[in-house]
Amino acid sequence: MTTTNLSPAAPRLARALALLVPAGAMATALVAQFVYGLAPCEMCWWQRYAHIAALVPALLAFVVGDARAMRGLVFLAALSIAISGVIGGFHAGVEYHWWQGLTTCSTTHLSGDPLEAILSAPVIRCDVPAWTLFGISMAGYNCIGSLAAAALIAGLNRRKR
Repeated sequence: MTTTNLSPAAPRLARALALLVPAGAMATALVAQFVYGLAPCEMCWWQRYAHIAALVPALLAFVVGDARAMRGLVFLAALSIAISGVIGGFHAGVEYHWWQGLTTCSTTHLSGDPLEAILSAPVIRCDVPAWTLFGISMAGYNCIGSLAAAALIAGLNRRKR
């Protein structure tokens, strides 16, 4: 059985998107946090962890010489991006009160006197969106964007039989 690859440009585009999508998502999250003061809740952090995890195989895909290994790494990055999207979808459902979320909430970084920091730290609730646009929260946009991007990356990365 012979295997015909897609155009050589498709895997390169998949590799580039596998790096740019999580990097862009993380840049957006960090700007929202540090420029606009939108502190992340616990589930926001989970979405970030998945995007950070996607960066590792995406970066490695640029240094491996073997095309098959590169495709495998791009697939792992796409999978991590999809996982962030699934977490974002769950988080959006919690924000819209479609289902029960976590019973604990997170707080911002503590510094200085620990007791004073704990007492004065805001509680960041997972069931209240910090920001919305057209009724969609940041978690909702992460769900939509990450799942679409993961599907696109996987489609570009696939082998045509």
